[in-house]
Amino acid sequence: MTGEPNPLGDYVRARRELVTPEQAGIPAVGTRRVPGLRREEVAMLAGISADYYLRLEQGRDRNPSVQVLESLARALRLDGDATAHLVRLGTDTSRRRRAGPRRRKETVPEGIAKLVAALPLPAIVEGRYFDVLAANALATALSPRLAPGANRLRDMFLDPAEQALHPDWAKAAGGMVAGFRQSVGTDTDDPRFIELVGELSLASPHFSRLWARHDVEACEGAAKYLDHPQVGRLRLNRERLGIGGTAGRTLVVHHPDPGTDSADRLALLASITSTHQDHVQDSF
Repeated sequence: MTGEPNPLGDYVRARRELVTPEQAGIPAVGTRRVPGLRREEVAMLAGISADYYLRLEQGRDRNPSVQVLESLARALRLDGDATAHLVRLGTDTSRRRRAGPRRRKETVPEGIAKLVAALPLPAIVEGRYFDVLAANALATALSPRLAPGANRLRDMFLDPAEQALHPDWAKAAGGMVAGFRQSVGTDTDDPRFIELVGELSLASPHFSRLWARHDVEACEGAAKYLDHPQVGRLRLNRERLGIGGTAGRTLVVHHPDPGTDSADRLALLASITSTHQDHVQDSF
């Protein structure tokens, strides 16, 4: 097994190091040389032998039962999203070895592309690795990085202009990394994933630290705040809708609460965008 990827072991090791003895209800006695819990403490809390836990963490046993994985999840104080991720890591190993690396071209169904263009709200289609596959003009006006060919994760960590849009950038960046890990799931042998994580790990120490935590969070709808350079502070509701018949592609739409300052400011941005488009068309 030496040299082979060990996503299950990497995950439980990272999460073990984030749980304090106090959180687990274990007396912190003596000098502790490792952050978080010791291996034998996790094994005790999960009701498995210390030797078996060590084999799992080192990748020498890659076929744990779902019951063992769920026990580990409880010992590591994982929430529902993180538990589901752990179970996927522990049960998909043999399938991943058989499948081997591959690169999938992500495309947008024609009907969805037309819908995005017709929507009067900022809308994009996002791929599994947070690539922007389609976007309407208002989305690009919201952020020039929301354009086909861009990658939201790369821009969040490497583009200062994108970072300036987010008043709480650190929180937004952490949530995006956790959502990215959930979106990727066990598909960590895809060349696109390897390329993107490798680039960001080298270029952004902050990304590297967040990635090492192995946080997992479902990509769901939530309120989003932006400091737009033209119209000011916006509070928008972000909705994420899975696109049927595709592998992980998502329609992302932003909309304000009716009657709010954000609704007025988004309407102003839409007007500015429409006027600009009209001028561009008139010039041809």
